[in-house]
Amino acid sequence: MDANKIKTNTMDTVGYDLIGLEEMDKVCLMNRIDTKFWFHRRSLAEMFHSIQPNYFILSINGITELPYLTEYFDTLSDSMYIAHHNGKLNRYKIRRRSYVSSGISFLEVKFSNNKGRTIKRRVITPLNQHGFNEAEDAFLRQYTPFSVADLVPSLTNEFLRVTLVNKNYTERCTVDFNLHFETSSNQKHLSELVIVEIKSDGVPVNSPLSLFMRDQRIKASGFSKYCIGRAYTDSYLKKNAFKQKMRMIEKTCAANLV
Repeated sequence: MDANKIKTNTMDTVGYDLIGLEEMDKVCLMNRIDTKFWFHRRSLAEMFHSIQPNYFILSINGITELPYLTEYFDTLSDSMYIAHHNGKLNRYKIRRRSYVSSGISFLEVKFSNNKGRTIKRRVITPLNQHGFNEAEDAFLRQYTPFSVADLVPSLTNEFLRVTLVNKNYTERCTVDFNLHFETSSNQKHLSELVIVEIKSDGVPVNSPLSLFMRDQRIKASGFSKYCIGRAYTDSYLKKNAFKQKMRMIEKTCAANLV
């Protein structure tokens, strides 16, 4: 077998050219447009087979299906969740994300602006840290309207991710599956759902992945893991804006085909 090819359980026998973390730095896209699609995981094999010539796949220590662990934070009044629910255009999300396979953790701020762009900033943090340190407080004060005194843990999210990079290094795509959401009192597992996100400098009209979605009649649709996870696990939250999407998620997860 070619050392620059790999096979994974999710992709069956499809081989991809590999890329490492250092090469990924060529396509960080911390200021970007995010385009999301979601569908039943039965379509994964066909998707990976169709786009294979156009993308590298990220591999860390020979693993391509990488586990992620995310802890989200919000205010006691759930102001960040409510801002998204109410359609506020300039809004924040604050999370601590651990890249389990590489042993790296970041405190991250995602800001969605009124021009449809996502700006992400992050600072490296100790793995498995609980609470915040002074440097993190300074980071949050610099890039958000919040301080650590305003924040409480609000949701934990785990999933597996396959990361793709197109071969001209202008687009990064993530494929997330085996989603699990948990709070101190509830949990929700979406084992049949796949979320694909294309991260690019502009709208990915001619992206091979977006063309596959078009051919499969899978329409772009927003999906906030934080908001959907909160809506599923907290019965007291306002969720009118997400009810239709949650019904569509349940219908998709129950279907045998997309």
